[in-house]
This record gives sequence, C-alpha cells and structure tokens, in this order.
Amino acid sequence: MSEEFWFGTGNSGKLKEYELLLKDLKIALHHQGEIAGFTPRPEDGKTFLDNARIKAKTLRSVKNTCFVFGEDAGLEVEGLAGLPGIHSARYAGPQARDSENTAKLLKMMAIRPIANRNARFYCSLVVYTSTGEEWIFDGALTGSIAPKPAGIHGFGYDSVFLPTGQTQTLAELGPGFKLQNSHRSIAFRKFLERYRQT
Repeated sequence: MSEEFWFGTGNSGKLKEYELLLKDLKIALHHQGEIAGFTPRPEDGKTFLDNARIKAKTLRSVKNTCFVFGEDAGLEVEGLAGLPGIHSARYAGPQARDSENTAKLLKMMAIRPIANRNARFYCSLVVYTSTGEEWIFDGALTGSIAPKPAGIHGFGYDSVFLPTGQTQTLAELGPGFKLQNSHRSIAFRKFLERYRQT
C-alpha cells in the first residue's frame, strides 16, 4: 500500500501525532506549509465539523488527486458550558501560546469557582478521498481538569487534562498513552479502518 496524504494544518504537534499513527504504513504525510503561496481560509465555522470541512475543502482546491484531511479539535469543559470548545487554540487571544490558553482556563475555573471539572477532548476529522468522496470521523477522550499544570509532553491543554481513570495528566503520561487513547488517535484509526477496506 503506497499513498500520499495531505493534511490541512500548520500545527506541528498535530503533525507529530499523525506521523506516529502512520509510521508502520507506506504513506507519505504532507502538510499545507509545503505548498508555496497556500493561504488557509479563516476557521469561522460554528462547530468542529464546520472548521474541519473548511480546512479540508481549502486544501483540496490545490490537492485533488490524493487523500486530503481537515481536522478540528478542542477541549470542552462541562463547568464552563463547553468552553473553550472551538476557540481552544485562541482562548486567550488570536496569537495566544499554549501556556496562556491553559492559564486562562484555570483562571476562569477559579473565578467562580467551578465544582464540575469534567471535560473532554473532541476531534472532528473530514477526509476527501482521491475521487472526491467525503468521509467524516470523530473521536473523544473524557476526563477532568487538574488544579494546576503538570508534565512536559504534548501540547495545548495536555498539562491540565486528567484522562478518566488516570491520576496523571496527558503531559505526564506521555506520547505512548496519547497515541493509544487520544481523541485524535480514535478519529484517525476509524479512518484507517475504512481506508484499508478500499
């Protein structure tokens, strides 16, 4: 099996996760940053699926002979009525760093204070096949928000996310755990299962 996949992202953390998921397959993973002059459209959808489709469609406009992916994912906290949700990457501002987003999340939970710390990471994945067919997959990882950051692995909110049944954050558990259990891994493995049937 030999294929070329194109991924609509500039997020290096996401790319590393997908590269790990594909390491045993003869598939070359490329991303939008490799395309000279490519300009991604604004992620102005109302849902994760909307934004994932925007990314995939925009990339497919220049790469329409291979598999193209668009993915949007984020953190939803029950006590914050689902926030930061689709605003996860820019919760503390358009150019916010991961540490700033995480600090704002903990601050918002402390202001109230919020007793319900249940949360989930959610991923929506839109794939356009080499023939233009649209496939949609999703994945979720449930857990809760830790009182303070811990761990050095991962990115985003990993340092404050305690997966259900675990006493360490994703950033402490490391890439091996994430590869098996993350919302992104779950969605992508659903895709791979269907891909292998084609």
